[in-house]
Amino acid sequence: MEKRIIKVGIVGASGYTALEAIQWLLHHPHVQIVAATSRQADGSMIADMHPSLLRKLRLPVEDLTPAQIGERCDVAMTCLPHGASANVVMELLNAGCRVIDLSADYRLSTPELYEKWYGEKHPDPRRLGTTPYGLPELFASELPKASLVANPGCYPTSAILPLAPLLKEGLISPKDIVVDSKSGVSGAGRTPKLGNLYCEVNESISAYSVGNHRHQPEIADIVHRFSGVEPEIVFTPHLTPMERGILSTIYVHPANGATPNQLRECLNSYYPNTGFVRIVSHLPATRFVARTNYVDITVRENGPRIILISAIDNLVKGASGAAVQNLNHMFGFDPMLGLH
Repeated sequence: MEKRIIKVGIVGASGYTALEAIQWLLHHPHVQIVAATSRQADGSMIADMHPSLLRKLRLPVEDLTPAQIGERCDVAMTCLPHGASANVVMELLNAGCRVIDLSADYRLSTPELYEKWYGEKHPDPRRLGTTPYGLPELFASELPKASLVANPGCYPTSAILPLAPLLKEGLISPKDIVVDSKSGVSGAGRTPKLGNLYCEVNESISAYSVGNHRHQPEIADIVHRFSGVEPEIVFTPHLTPMERGILSTIYVHPANGATPNQLRECLNSYYPNTGFVRIVSHLPATRFVARTNYVDITVRENGPRIILISAIDNLVKGASGAAVQNLNHMFGFDPMLGLH
């Protein structure tokens, strides 16, 4: 039997998530990367942009139109900034190309919520709230027929996975949830910024975007979409002097007399041990999940509160690994294919 091959295009190939996606896709037995695009295309090869790909992928970086991408590709992974992605996504869909969008443009449920947090009107508002959110552990049934999937944010992945099942089952209170997260510097992208320079980040840890980080509404919105419960969430991100990884410590109040063991049992029932979410007895650490698509979650008691701790690799499960996982669901492959 002839092996089925999915032709993939990487739109916006210069960044960290694009490189990470390419590296995982090169190990996928049913994928061929046939296009890599950048507005800065100058005739160079992808290995000139990402030297780690030398002798792994021989592919020119091109400035292709969405129509040209649609002619070549079954699916495109759009690795573009928010605001820039939606217009390209619309044209790709019109060209008959399925899309996994790694920007924030299709994650939120309403145009009003997007405009409030991103400060601009959405160019494609009718798809907000109807585009599947690409967290297969919670929304797998929506992915196989989807022409567009909104890949989750990295911080939201680390918070939604522990919170959503517990809220849906009424085991924790939706009030006064505190999400305290630390991320490696790669989460800020490859574009040079003063705050990400080595001398600014090294030997230091700092909070940023306190009270106005755009992942806060994403966490609350998607938890509500899954559980039907509107949570009150305080989210504070921190930048740590490491390349990759996210550790989230989440403080919740138990509801209806729920015990830590009941929370563990609930999480285990939602996340079987054949998947990427691991409910662990040890304290999660970013090094235990680095360069993998796994999520480690544990439960701890602390007086009147219960503490949930999760760890992910922000570039893998928090971005490109999730995109490959979504591709597998969209095209009917084993969800773990290409991700070991």
